[in-house]
Amino acid sequence: MRRPVIDPNRSYTFRDYFEMNVPIDELVAYFGYIHQIESCVLPKSSTDFSYFAHLKNQFETHLRYVNLTSEAVRREVLVAPIVLNLAAFLKMRLHVEYPLHVSAQLKGKIDYYLQRNRNLLIIEAKHDDMSRGFTQLAVEMIALDQWLDSDDKPLYGIVTMGNAWQFGVLNRTTKQICQDTRLYAIPTETEELLRILIAIFEG
Repeated sequence: MRRPVIDPNRSYTFRDYFEMNVPIDELVAYFGYIHQIESCVLPKSSTDFSYFAHLKNQFETHLRYVNLTSEAVRREVLVAPIVLNLAAFLKMRLHVEYPLHVSAQLKGKIDYYLQRNRNLLIIEAKHDDMSRGFTQLAVEMIALDQWLDSDDKPLYGIVTMGNAWQFGVLNRTTKQICQDTRLYAIPTETEELLRILIAIFEG
């Protein structure tokens, strides 16, 4: 009989899962979920984009003068402007370093947590290693699924290094986590990324 991928008697934080070298499929299966890498079905908004028109030029300018040498720099220069403008545009609360405790194995802080009515998005910012970053994101989405009231609306998550953004979608009915095959590049795909982010909260 195989040993569990994690010690059921040990306490873990979300960050601990980033540090592990555990296959994501086995890890999410431990919690009763399925992981799939495929083209996720993501909504896109047709709203007037003029409110955000300055962002792409702002990024192109700032990246000439800043080296993306740490997670803190990436969050301040590339991630924060997007989530702050999104929250202001949709008039919703943005939570930074949001604490969540579901169990001894599902606890920690979520970098960015945004919710509008029943629509929810979390974002995990990393300096490097998008693959292990998505593993951490998947565990955070599982924790949210177990923490929230039952609902058939999907949970959306993103792992980002600032200049690259990757979506995850958790189907709460089937317990399937879709890891999108596509990465959205900043600044070149700023508008396309934001149209998806806006649409997540429009439904």
